[in-house]
Amino acid sequence: MRVTDETSGSLFSYVDLEDRIPSRHPLRKIRQVVNDALASLDGEFAPLDVDFCRPSIALVRLIRASLIQILFPVRSER
Repeated sequence: MRVTDETSGSLFSYVDLEDRIPSRHPLRKIRQVVNDALASLDGEFAPLDVDFCRPSIALVRLIRASLIQILFPVRSER
């Protein structure tokens, strides 16, 4: 079962996450490039999904988390 990569901007905050990042911040351009690259790799990710167990974390979300760890000093994967 393919897991969707849905974001919830108001999960734990009353301020939308899009309002916290300035419109001209470099992260916005990086996000656009990463989204385009992941969209082009969607066909490669499809065979990795399994239908017989519970859904896991979306693969694109894990890749984005790894990129954040590369770009910023995050000490743990938790």
